[in-house]
Amino acid sequence: MCSYRCRMNEIIRRVARKAWRRPLLNSGLWFHGDIRDNYYYASYLFAAAVDLEEMSIFDREEGKQLAEKVLYRVLQLQDTNPHSPMYGHWPLNLHPAPEQALPHELPVELMGSLMVYFYHNYAKHMSCELAESFEAALRNVYKGNFYRKPLEHYGHHEAKFTAAKLIFGQKYNDQELIEDGRDSLRRTLEMIRKEGMAEYGALPWFWHWIQAFTCAFELMEDEGLKVELAEMLDYLWRLRASLYLKGAWVGAHSRGWPHDAPKDANVLHDYVQFGDFELPEKMPRTEYAGLLFRAAPESARSMALIRKQPSEVCSSIIKRVEGQRRVLHSYVYITEQFAAGGLWERVKEFDNEQLRWLFSLPVRSCGLGNQLYFFHPGDGFDPSGCDPRHQSEWMEVLYHQNVVIALYPLPGAVRDEVIGVIPEGEWLEEPEALYGKVEEAYFAVYLTGPYEIRQQDGYRLVVCRGRRGGVVVEAVGAAAANERGILDLGQFAGAMSQNHPRFTVDREFQVDYTGILSGKKFCLSIKDRGGSEALIDGQSVCYDDYHYRVL
Repeated sequence: MCSYRCRMNEIIRRVARKAWRRPLLNSGLWFHGDIRDNYYYASYLFAAAVDLEEMSIFDREEGKQLAEKVLYRVLQLQDTNPHSPMYGHWPLNLHPAPEQALPHELPVELMGSLMVYFYHNYAKHMSCELAESFEAALRNVYKGNFYRKPLEHYGHHEAKFTAAKLIFGQKYNDQELIEDGRDSLRRTLEMIRKEGMAEYGALPWFWHWIQAFTCAFELMEDEGLKVELAEMLDYLWRLRASLYLKGAWVGAHSRGWPHDAPKDANVLHDYVQFGDFELPEKMPRTEYAGLLFRAAPESARSMALIRKQPSEVCSSIIKRVEGQRRVLHSYVYITEQFAAGGLWERVKEFDNEQLRWLFSLPVRSCGLGNQLYFFHPGDGFDPSGCDPRHQSEWMEVLYHQNVVIALYPLPGAVRDEVIGVIPEGEWLEEPEALYGKVEEAYFAVYLTGPYEIRQQDGYRLVVCRGRRGGVVVEAVGAAAANERGILDLGQFAGAMSQNHPRFTVDREFQVDYTGILSGKKFCLSIKDRGGSEALIDGQSVCYDDYHYRVL
């Protein structure tokens, strides 16, 4: 059996075990939160009962019957009224009573196409009653026309609509719908090749792209369309591989859920595709990672898995914000031990669930954080520190390889604190600095003043107060440190404590720093009239569309 199939079976086995052991509620469902969790868990339990011989914790027939009960209950909650504006849809949140929950536009977007895939693969194993219910539900989805939307934003919603046009067009022999899907597919691929993905580092959304087009690829009978879908998937996986470090998604995130920061936990598709890290016990978004797969091109796999030499990844992204077309520039530096980088510009993002820059380590076991970053809290920030996302606009940055520098010019109308996240590890605290060793990377974190440490689950929160704050972070891989005679954290702290940056926070607001590895002289300053200037060895930093360079 090939390695990816073993990893898929491992996910199926784990989710099926959880489903079997979870007691049903009086409604006949496991969850009254997101309806999709019931559908996914039941899909995995059914697949395990049918496909896996080694599921010893339950009788195969009993497991299949339980899965059928839940799948049937999910299907029953569909709006089947042809005159309803939500015809073919399901409710999203089922609390407190599923029968009273109103239909919502989201579940069918992802579930609808995956239901076709599941039915295609497992109909022959279903009871007549369940098979008939699936057929009726899928016809309602087709007739409900949720996918008949024009291309406008070229985002994850339209990616799912495009895949659904192809899938339902084929299933119901609707040639006009297939051609609409083909046109949407071509235009979408052309757009993201030309302008990049505006949903950069948006983990829930990116995986929806992957699932939607993989689902369409697996089901498609038209060989020409399969070729075009393969081109789309190859592009997506090359993008993923370029920003990959052993399960971590490195660089800026336009959106992430709480389990995406400060620990990469939405990793199941990565685990199946690359398999170079341990599968975490908690799996917050199972969806169909264990059931749906297409191998990435070998060039993408090599890019993701072979990190012997450090590399810089530079790109430009076109994003439309409040009606304006913005050009964003992304920079990432990746080594075997860590990665660093982010966006030079800051824009408004959906729900402000963004991380503009961060250092990333490979995914860690036991729920330990693998990200390090600092930010000023913005809209949506949770003061408890349990959800360290939601960054404000008040930050100027300088990125270069293993060094990130940020200044926070805070006006009087906003809270006067900067929040930092450091992953759990071995840390030494000094009055205006932190020195740490986490896995195979050392970190020197320099601050403008005193700070407070608060312990969280898998990471530590650093709280710095003041209207003019700043941070310099330099990371050094353990191998590079050893070459310099640094063998432990104490020696690292001793060397780096002699290399403090110089912060100026009076009339001017500026930081000057000399990198310990590169020897380069960095300067980041805030101008009186707004904006900032970044210098490396006295020369202005310029970022054009595809290259990061010093003029």
